[in-house]
Amino acid sequence: MTLTPPVSDQPLQHYYAARAAEYDRIYAKPERQEDLRAIERWLPPVFQHKSVIEIACGTGYWTQFLAKTARSILAVDAAPETLRIAAARVDQPGVAFVVGDAYRLPDAGSLHDAAFAGFWISHVPRARMVEFIDNLHARVAPGAKIVFLDNRFVAGSSTPIAERDADGNTYQTRVLEDGSRHRVLKNFLTREDLESSLEGRASAIRWHEWKHYWAVEYTSR
Repeated sequence: MTLTPPVSDQPLQHYYAARAAEYDRIYAKPERQEDLRAIERWLPPVFQHKSVIEIACGTGYWTQFLAKTARSILAVDAAPETLRIAAARVDQPGVAFVVGDAYRLPDAGSLHDAAFAGFWISHVPRARMVEFIDNLHARVAPGAKIVFLDNRFVAGSSTPIAERDADGNTYQTRVLEDGSRHRVLKNFLTREDLESSLEGRASAIRWHEWKHYWAVEYTSR
């Protein structure tokens, strides 16, 4: 008889620490390549000459594209395991990687004029969405350029939704190479979800959409 390993309900940080060595495989999915190349071309000019704070930078996959044009980057992640990979990938002046909490971002001593969060906001519980955005805005200057990039749910490419809680948060069961199974909060947010959370906090909101991904670009108030 084959026994199915239990699903771990540890914090998200532990999941990404365990996944660090295999994290970038998500960017190798064949069906996503066209979208990824389009985003990789679109993103760097948005942050040209900007001082960027990057939230949940992970292995630095997106940091490498921001670094092509940004004036400086403070890249924050909760998992030292992924940050070690990121620091080896993007080793250049003006880019700093620090361990930090996305809900209590480090104080760099001055306000940034841009922020980027790739594939993080889908892990924010719906009840904490406004808290996260307000804390982020406290680390950027009024009029800062902000981009959130995340996934659309595409059947056959996305991990299926395993459950939904009373607040409307959805969860996936993700299996790592070692066979461990993890319960991961993953909300597939809509344009309406984002615009509701940004109401009164943003201007010049622009929505971008590809087959597998979406991005919201806006100016902080």
